[in-house]
Amino acid sequence: MQRKHRMKMMTDKKAVVIGGGLAGVEAANQLSKRGIKVTLYEMKPRRFSPAHKSEKLGELVCSNSLKATRLGSAAGLLKAEMRLFGSVCLDAAVVAKVPAGGALAVDRDIFSALITERIENDPNITLVREEITEIPESDIVIIAAGPLMSDALAEKVSKLCGKEFLSFYDAAAPIVTADSVDMEYAFTQSRYDRGGEDDYINCPLNKEEYEEFYDALINAEGAELHSFDNKKDVYEGCMPIEVLASRGKDAMRYGPLKPVGLTNPRTGHRPWANLQLRKENKDGTMYNLVGFQTNLKFPEQKRVFSMFPALKNAEFVRYGVMHRNTFLNSPGLLNEDFSMKKAPGIYFAGQLSGVEGYMESAASGILAGYNAARRIFGEEPISLPKITMLGALSKYISDETVKSFQPMGAAIGIIDPLDEKIKDKAERYLKVAQRSMDYYKAIKL
Repeated sequence: MQRKHRMKMMTDKKAVVIGGGLAGVEAANQLSKRGIKVTLYEMKPRRFSPAHKSEKLGELVCSNSLKATRLGSAAGLLKAEMRLFGSVCLDAAVVAKVPAGGALAVDRDIFSALITERIENDPNITLVREEITEIPESDIVIIAAGPLMSDALAEKVSKLCGKEFLSFYDAAAPIVTADSVDMEYAFTQSRYDRGGEDDYINCPLNKEEYEEFYDALINAEGAELHSFDNKKDVYEGCMPIEVLASRGKDAMRYGPLKPVGLTNPRTGHRPWANLQLRKENKDGTMYNLVGFQTNLKFPEQKRVFSMFPALKNAEFVRYGVMHRNTFLNSPGLLNEDFSMKKAPGIYFAGQLSGVEGYMESAASGILAGYNAARRIFGEEPISLPKITMLGALSKYISDETVKSFQPMGAAIGIIDPLDEKIKDKAERYLKVAQRSMDYYKAIKL
């Protein structure tokens, strides 16, 4: 697994990466670092998906949180491993970070601008702003077009993959202005006091207020789905709040409205239910409603979400939206290195490959690009063990024994367990993470 000085090697072989999202930029960067000329295609601004608004690369559309940073967590371990490969996205996140307790959240405009600048200034990467409607001929093709790829490309990928090509829905949460939140009815606190004391604004509800909100929510009118959204599957990892509410009166209190770890200073007690608002930008002028992905009509979002006393005068900068999301039945299609089993020169990365989450998508791009470079130089693909998060994810998406496949995010549960029994979960998770780091120390990437 040694690099064999590939950083200084050059080759006349070329690679194509389709898609300028998190996975695409990471894949292009991995190839470029090894002296491989890359053409990166991005259809924006000539054409935008239903969810994308910015011309920049690496646009975040669902949330501005990249999840936990502590090593003894699944998300933190994933980031630690990605840094060892030289992650473009994590480099940008460090500069664009905003306070979010124990999580890594970013000012999405700064984040995307930094990524765009880096890619545009890379001499080995040619950025082409046009829509790809055919899978191009090249030594290496990495398809990282995202879950909202254009219909024309989706048709070509569907033909390439056959019946294993699937769709599901995704949803995004609303954003409100900070100065429109009524702090007379809100308080600042991170759950269990993890992080800065003002990282989150909490909007509590008592029992009566919660029941009124619940009734209004389950009876609110949803938006009509667009013609491209012709399938009514809802993905568990990004579920609309109204769908969660329909599962039972207390479902939200065990989900995004859970009050645990919080104390309302006005009552001295834990709220009956609580909505957290997280900073959307560095200046703290905008906050998103954590966990409130939704497909309600815009006037209904205003009416129902304003039932929180703290949000009674809220100014909505962006309402929640719901859109098509697409992924492959990867265990039947992809190898562990993210290449296609029937066409090894074609790789998939990002949510298309069956990973779920911002950092997971970026990580898949890292592995796809890294392995594609190895293929170009006649080397075997990297095979990381299941004691690492990257190894566990890559093995899960390529495990042919998985019959009812759903996208997978970073989770300690997919990593091989420790040999020793440790009862304390925090201690156990940290040991798992340290074992992974020890593995990387013993090898050369």
